[in-house]
Amino acid sequence: MSSSTAEPRKGAALTAAVITVSDSCSRGEREDRSGPAVAQSLQKLHFSVTVREVVPDDSIQIQNALIRLARDVRLIVTTGGTGIAARDVTPEATTAVCDKLIDGVAERMRIAGTKKTPFAALSRGVCGVRGRALILNLPGSPAGAVESLEAIADLIPHAIDLLSGKTEHA
Repeated sequence: MSSSTAEPRKGAALTAAVITVSDSCSRGEREDRSGPAVAQSLQKLHFSVTVREVVPDDSIQIQNALIRLARDVRLIVTTGGTGIAARDVTPEATTAVCDKLIDGVAERMRIAGTKKTPFAALSRGVCGVRGRALILNLPGSPAGAVESLEAIADLIPHAIDLLSGKTEHA
């Protein structure tokens, strides 16, 4: 069994992937600042970020990346494409590939975000599960992405335990 599909060991780093969703970053017209910021935050949470990718705001490309990465990592974090502009399709792409959605996690991120800016209420990011992978949509701004991740960081280990079959209650 490969290490990416093995049960997480106590104290072992869990695997994560970060996908930046941005037309301009994917064309090389703008530097990706959100992906590296999210990856750094995940490393502080003891995740091994094994993949960082940039994809355009294209539903099929986002879905393909999520499906592929869900086979190899326990956590997939997207940044970008969660707003209300015409090309913002990350939530729809994520919903299309998830087995289950976790509405409360996305709600918690938005609530935390509105404490910093009222515009956080315009984020449509979703959170869900595909197989044994947890998928989180974060906003595209570096600060918003990191703050959203920090708002739910305490939930991630328990969610991954549940997805690993550790369902006993204390």
